[in-house]
Amino acid sequence: MWTVVYIAPSVTVAEKIKEVLSTEGLLVTLKTVEMNQDGRGSVEVRVPEGEAEEAHEILAEHLGRL
Repeated sequence: MWTVVYIAPSVTVAEKIKEVLSTEGLLVTLKTVEMNQDGRGSVEVRVPEGEAEEAHEILAEHLGRL
């Protein structure tokens, strides 16, 4: 089962977060929740349930740099 670990405000931010988590070896999917024409909206960043805690730790370390 996939677990949402972050809700990004745009596709660009979601892709950056996906890249960070993937580089650390986690499986990551993105799911658009809502989007307008200029690419802004909500995009869920999801990982397998068993990797959620690790994903949160990685995000805590990297979010200030994104």
